[in-house]
Amino acid sequence: MPVADILSFFVSWIRNPLRVAAVAPSGPAVAALMTQEITAETGPVIELGPGTGPFTYALLGRGVREHDLTLVEYGSDFIRLLQARFPHARVFWMDAAWLDKYKLFEGAPVGAVISGLGLLTMSPNKVTAILSGAFGYLRRDGAFYQITYGPSCPIADAVLDSLGLQATCIGHTLHNLPPASVYRVTRRKPTTN
Repeated sequence: MPVADILSFFVSWIRNPLRVAAVAPSGPAVAALMTQEITAETGPVIELGPGTGPFTYALLGRGVREHDLTLVEYGSDFIRLLQARFPHARVFWMDAAWLDKYKLFEGAPVGAVISGLGLLTMSPNKVTAILSGAFGYLRRDGAFYQITYGPSCPIADAVLDSLGLQATCIGHTLHNLPPASVYRVTRRKPTTN
């Protein structure tokens, strides 16, 4: 990982620790964990909070085509960097809570959403808006992948219940600063009587 990325990320964290959830970019171990279930066949992928792009590089390594990537970043510090590194990806400078206010795609063609956002620092209303907007673009079988540095799922049960979603931990890694876990969030399957 380039020293410039670490420095840039750390400076952004110092400026606004509630917006930038970690003190350093995610490392290769957590990037591999975040993207382990994604392949070229997943189709379009939205990445929320790509920062300096460690998950984006991992997605490309998994076979996702660059023009199938939509990167949504709120931090102005990272926008030009993302545009330069991933010139064929669509890069949007916006709050992820605004996903439902824009037409990023027609219908629901997206196979996965990858989130590096610090949901633990956000209000339940904002988390609900992010998930609701993301699932508006996801195919029925699509999944939302969320990193967390906390001991459990960063999405409250009440939020999951209100949106008809379920969360499953797909792994942990101690080889990251700080250690991290990844959750897969999907729509609940309808119950049959």
